[in-house]
Amino acid sequence: MEQAKALNALEPFLALAKSANSPRYAADLVVRATSAPNTYLFTELLQTPQIQALASSPEYASFLRLLETFSYGTYATYRERAAAGGLPELVPAQQLKLRQLSLLTLAKGSSSPDDATAPTLSYQSLLSNLALSNARELEELVISTIYAGLVDAQLDPKNEQVLINSVSPLRDVAPGPEAIGGLLFSLRAWAGRCDATLQSLEDQMAQVRAEADRRAAEGAAWNSKVESLLKDEEKGGASSPKNNNDKSDHGGNKRMLTVGASSFPGGNSGGTINSNLRSGGRIPRGSAVDVSSSSSSFAPQQRGKRGADDSVVDDEEEMDLDEEESGFGGDAGNNRKSNKRKL
Repeated sequence: MEQAKALNALEPFLALAKSANSPRYAADLVVRATSAPNTYLFTELLQTPQIQALASSPEYASFLRLLETFSYGTYATYRERAAAGGLPELVPAQQLKLRQLSLLTLAKGSSSPDDATAPTLSYQSLLSNLALSNARELEELVISTIYAGLVDAQLDPKNEQVLINSVSPLRDVAPGPEAIGGLLFSLRAWAGRCDATLQSLEDQMAQVRAEADRRAAEGAAWNSKVESLLKDEEKGGASSPKNNNDKSDHGGNKRMLTVGASSFPGGNSGGTINSNLRSGGRIPRGSAVDVSSSSSSFAPQQRGKRGADDSVVDDEEEMDLDEEESGFGGDAGNNRKSNKRKL
């Protein structure tokens, strides 16, 4: 985005360069382009025939070298050439821009492709390279460079350092084998980082696939186990009614009470006995009574209190039925018998 912005800012000067027919007009165009805001890339302007024609003009050839300094030079380079009398004097806007571009170059030079830590620049080195007199001027320059989008940095006044987080690609590549070699080195380092990132992504994808396969296998095993349990439950449910009938027939938890003979004339069923019990009547002789389920009122009256455990037999096992028989009109002396409850 910064490159597009810088190239768009240079477009008007490229259009004006086509009509620069005199060296003086071309030199004036160089000063205007290097002083304008947001112009940080100058290679296209430098390669135009009208600007290159300044090399053949003894009076304005220095403006061509000035544009080359703004394109891929630094403020230290300008001071060296200006001391030899080969470059024109800079206006304040040009000084600010050249110092900003120089800070960008120094930030790039301080960073290493293999170093993961943030590069730092000391106040002392920056004051020397940028020809600034105090720390306040340096901090103002760094802040303006950050707002211009050239670098992402942090100031550390306590330790007098500038921490560089990232730099923008807004410097032209200088001609010559040294610049090309540095560019190739940077590209190889970038390619290495890309390969490492791709390998890391592939490893993570392999782990995700393995985890997915493991979970799928666990899910299949669980489903198989659930199906097996359901089948076993269905088989057990089919045989449960027979087992319940056997249990009821054998009387696993049933307690029966047998009452002696010579009772009511005619047989009485269990339903009649239960009805007589509920209405306060007598129990016919020769009848079997389900004590555990017949009548909750009969058991306490005839047997006394039971313990907490139903399996414990009452202490009073015998029950005298003489008074019951006397109510039926029979011979009390002949029919007196002791009957036992069988649990």
